[in-house]
Amino acid sequence: MRIALFEPEIAGNVGAVLRLCACMGAAVDLIEPMGFAWDDRRVRRTAMDYIDHVSITRHAGFDAFRQTIGSRRLVLFTTKATQSAYDFTFDTDDILLLGKESAGVPPAVHDAGDARVRIPLRPEVRSFNLATTAALALGEALRQTGTLPG
Repeated sequence: MRIALFEPEIAGNVGAVLRLCACMGAAVDLIEPMGFAWDDRRVRRTAMDYIDHVSITRHAGFDAFRQTIGSRRLVLFTTKATQSAYDFTFDTDDILLLGKESAGVPPAVHDAGDARVRIPLRPEVRSFNLATTAALALGEALRQTGTLPG
């Protein structure tokens, strides 16, 4: 299982996702450009020494990312989806794609997803924080596939 972050903008969110993936045994794909310098100490501060326990791959852009994933299914988490992630059937080799904090993903990336799902939330609020969405998404995908650690 992998988490892909499309053009993430906030170093602290990326650090939290790196820590999450280190704990859960998932790899991380970072699709550039990012909204901060990769050597930003805030990433390491949030991820702490967990950053040494996660596989991270950086991609020059979405096209470069697509060229590396082969036939793996790309599951986009988006507030625009109608299907709940809790009614979706995940596979162990899925890539869970999350958009940038301020704008999600552009239409071409949205259309490139093999599936689009959402985390249900109350209608009077817009969305979860990126790291919170990643945790809910990865937890459900690992639970369904019987691959939760420990």
